[in-house]
Amino acid sequence: MSAAAVPFLDLAAMHEEVRSAIFERWAELYERSAFVGGDVVDHFETRWASYCGVAHAVGVANGTDALELVLRALGIGPGDEVIVPANTFVATAEAIVHAGARPHFVDVDPATLLVDAEAVAAAIGPATAAVIAVHLYGQPADMSALGRVCRAKGLALVEDAAQAHGARWEGQRVGSLGDAGAFSFYPGKNLGAMGDAGAVVTDDPAVAERIRSMADHGRARGRAAAHVRLGRNSRLDAMQATVLDVKLDHLDRWNAGRRRVADAYARLLPRGIQPVQGDDRAESVHHLHVVRTDDRDRVRDALHSNGIGSGVHYPVPCHVLTFFDADPNQPLPVAEEAAGEILSLPMYPHMTVDDVERVCATLATERSAA
Repeated sequence: MSAAAVPFLDLAAMHEEVRSAIFERWAELYERSAFVGGDVVDHFETRWASYCGVAHAVGVANGTDALELVLRALGIGPGDEVIVPANTFVATAEAIVHAGARPHFVDVDPATLLVDAEAVAAAIGPATAAVIAVHLYGQPADMSALGRVCRAKGLALVEDAAQAHGARWEGQRVGSLGDAGAFSFYPGKNLGAMGDAGAVVTDDPAVAERIRSMADHGRARGRAAAHVRLGRNSRLDAMQATVLDVKLDHLDRWNAGRRRVADAYARLLPRGIQPVQGDDRAESVHHLHVVRTDDRDRVRDALHSNGIGSGVHYPVPCHVLTFFDADPNQPLPVAEEAAGEILSLPMYPHMTVDDVERVCATLATERSAA
């Protein structure tokens, strides 16, 4: 089949805007042979911390490592449980397991498909040590309710903000609302590198320093031969930090473009295609535009036949995956039902209203033929 006339994601237009700036700065790094760490990484970390409204940012190799290192830095490990929504990417739960803890999956809100604070409160037990709030699809979870629950029980609150770069909850940037926030900079993210990359943000200097040390083979900062704890190699390299630093200048404008696309979908989506709802207290950055339909496979086939890309995020709730050893007697009906209905439509900053009209016209035609 030929390339999609309306692709699911178009990175080329974004990259064309930043091509010359990135190549010029890469050439400088090449001339200096400065590829790992150094002033470029320090500069981006400072800017990203400021952007998120926190005191510290630590660049790491990817978003999954960011989550695991946060949990380890907070002292969470064997014998602990971490409450997490079933409707999330597998990496959220993977990080819990790799930290030595056990994921305790809970159901999600039926309107937003984000973690349900009441379900979290009901799931807390003697082994519970933390809650991970996943800001899925670019929409912040209810951090007000989750914060109250965690404070009342003395639990750590970690933000998985891998899909929510720049989003706000009640005017405050995600990443700054819990004990720490974890970001992925995978290329397809709102702020994406040209390879794998990630970061942790926090106001806690001790947490930031532990993460920085663990991500660099357990070194004490500035002392290459002083290994003070068991660590690993999870460093953000200078080449990716340069890409992120250049793109950060464009992030708010690109997010505004995503909001324009989301507004167009809100006007044009036909009946029978229900968008996942947002919360009036949140400012979403629309990493994904997710809708629900009871005949997803047929709808997706119709889009494909008309040269329109789509995705499914995510077709299998995490609690169903046997390797997480979740309680088989604990049904999570909202997440389970949604997994069979959710469909991600094309969404990217340079998408035009004409593109949205074509997607929605195809959906309308398919619905009328059903």
